[in-house]
Amino acid sequence: MKTRALLFILFLTAGWESAVGAQQANDVIENRVRHLLAQMTLEEKVGQMTQIDFSVVSVENGQDADNPIDQAKLDDALFNHHVGSILNTPTTPNNKAQPIEKWRNMTQVIRETAAKTRLKIPVIYGIDAIHGATYTQGATLFPQAISMAATFNTELSEKAGEITARAVKASGLDWDFSPVMDIGRQPLWPRFWETYGEDVHLAGAMGSAYIRGHQGDDFAAAYKAPTCLKHYVGYSYPLNGKDRTPAWIGERALREYFLPPFQAGVLAGAPTVMINSAEVDGIPGHANYHYLTEILRGEMGFSGFTVSDWEDIIRLYTRDKMAASPREAVKIAVMAGVDMSMVPFDYSFYDLLLELAKTGEVPLSRIDEAVGRILRVKLQSGLFERSEPSIPVAGNFATGQDQALNRQAAEEAIVLAKNANGILPLSKQTSILVTGPTANLLSVMNGGWTITWQGDAEQWYPQDKLTLLKALQQKTAGKVTYVGGQRYDEEINIEQAVTQARRHDVVILALGENTYTETLGNIDSLELPPVQLQLARAIFAAGKPVILVTFGGRPRIITEIAEQAQAVLLGFLPGMEGGAAMADILFGDVNPSGKLPLSYPRAANDVTPYDHKPMEAFEANQYKPLYPFGHGLSYTRFETSGLKLGKSSITLGETIEVSVNIKNAGNLAGKEAVLVYLHDLIGSVTRPVKQLKAFKKVDLKPGQQQTLRFTLTPDDMSFIGVAKQRIVEPGEFEVMVGAETARFNVAAN
Repeated sequence: MKTRALLFILFLTAGWESAVGAQQANDVIENRVRHLLAQMTLEEKVGQMTQIDFSVVSVENGQDADNPIDQAKLDDALFNHHVGSILNTPTTPNNKAQPIEKWRNMTQVIRETAAKTRLKIPVIYGIDAIHGATYTQGATLFPQAISMAATFNTELSEKAGEITARAVKASGLDWDFSPVMDIGRQPLWPRFWETYGEDVHLAGAMGSAYIRGHQGDDFAAAYKAPTCLKHYVGYSYPLNGKDRTPAWIGERALREYFLPPFQAGVLAGAPTVMINSAEVDGIPGHANYHYLTEILRGEMGFSGFTVSDWEDIIRLYTRDKMAASPREAVKIAVMAGVDMSMVPFDYSFYDLLLELAKTGEVPLSRIDEAVGRILRVKLQSGLFERSEPSIPVAGNFATGQDQALNRQAAEEAIVLAKNANGILPLSKQTSILVTGPTANLLSVMNGGWTITWQGDAEQWYPQDKLTLLKALQQKTAGKVTYVGGQRYDEEINIEQAVTQARRHDVVILALGENTYTETLGNIDSLELPPVQLQLARAIFAAGKPVILVTFGGRPRIITEIAEQAQAVLLGFLPGMEGGAAMADILFGDVNPSGKLPLSYPRAANDVTPYDHKPMEAFEANQYKPLYPFGHGLSYTRFETSGLKLGKSSITLGETIEVSVNIKNAGNLAGKEAVLVYLHDLIGSVTRPVKQLKAFKKVDLKPGQQQTLRFTLTPDDMSFIGVAKQRIVEPGEFEVMVGAETARFNVAAN
């Protein structure tokens, strides 16, 4: 007992010392912020709020130059305009991944130049490293967010964040514009795949795990880097599905579905937030004082800085017609709560804000507030102490361990949606025809923000990575024949494909989307292109078993094809290891474990999320997706049983314990994500039929059983009430795991 008491005292002492140390570190940073602000000129302050694209300081065609920096332009940016941040690659719009040594040299020149300025305030360099160091050649590129969500594995998400931060820092870069915490509930939206899917809890859990891995306990550490929550808030839910178009979201829905993932990111410690490029309820994101100041800071407690998205402040004038002039646009945005402007191609923001500050139209207190936030994050990031890239390339970039984890992520991301009569896994002696536009491309497995902005430059993808076709050829002893083009849009000889189908045991039909992001990815319908349907119909007519494999960022409508196919594998965007992972699953070297982070629609206009309201599945209305949220098959069989609650009744404010058994009742080892849903049976605001509140992924051998335990908190039982405040109401709740349900009552105090 004495030993236990001593250990307890030591634990308390260590915790107290840690808290004191953290407070002292914060005090040091706050003193440095105040000291710097006191020394800065107005021009230096306004410069800190200015972010420019690299092309502003680049030589012509800098993407191909060994030394892409025009030193005179860089001097102008830092000495005359006091620019606080640079983003992107050389040279927009021809962005492409650069060699890591080139990145290190570029960023070193910027560091050294900033160190010669009067106050030696460093530049913070931002990059869209959204699934690995996307703009550094040879980087480990993970499944995109929608596919990471399909793993239902927060440990993988955390590891991906950790590896990405190391790669970013090894490249000499400072700041990652990731993760996207928008909720994916509008599948037409061309950035749908950058989200973690349609569920609030899943998005918050996966995004928070990524932030923890990326930042650790101290994002000034050599191997860590700050993250940026995108795109606050409501950007992902445009009514017409087109990028940068209006969303109509009532305050209750905003607080119930769209704010919680951002709140999770703030609680996880993300120090920066990027703002919605579009508008909600008629107010552009960059003009929304209620969202940016009253909610983000006043309610959510965010203390970092906000950054605009691309050119979005001037668009208050040019596009939105909210401002009568560019000058007024700057005033509106800054007073709404925008701290840093991604201008990006000139110094117009700097000039206009300087003028507004001199006339007093933007108070100096607001300038100091914004600049203080920016300086604080730079200090927290350790930029003032960094005189060179903080870590070496060797041992930190694209290591064997990194690649192995990426392969695991791809394997766990792929969803086996159908497996009629156990046709999968295939024998490695099977003769296979491979056809379809996504069969022999790496780009279609990676999507946008991969090597280039749109991700479609197949010629620049690494030659050592395997397309689906090449992975199949490498793994099998059977005959593999390919009928298809060299590009996504190249016409496939359907007659030849049908002839070859008749000569093989099975057809792997690879369909889906080309790569895209943002407005260039807008589509008018989720239907597949007619040429793909034409190919599929002809292949089915040949009479051989068909395995449908899809790649792409959205759930394109495959109902007609999926119903005729013997097996369906949904790949979404599994990253650079996607081809190898898909082949592993097809041949049974890997047991699939992915689950859908979305409700896969049966028809283009039948988009209903799993957490729908009762009226959406009442009388003639139905929730009848092609595949429901959480769906995903395995080559083994899992059973849940013994669902128990710690109590049958609790009072308001209490938690409740949940336990359930999960057993591998099949003959193969496998992984299974166990999902815990909650339903508030009666509410003063209509409640969803169920909501995901917890999940855990386990790895079980045949016959192995494990008991899982979860804690449901008052927050899990809460909702946004009539007064638009989060509340828990007394009443009955239902817990659902697998086919089992259990009920408990919440009593008033």
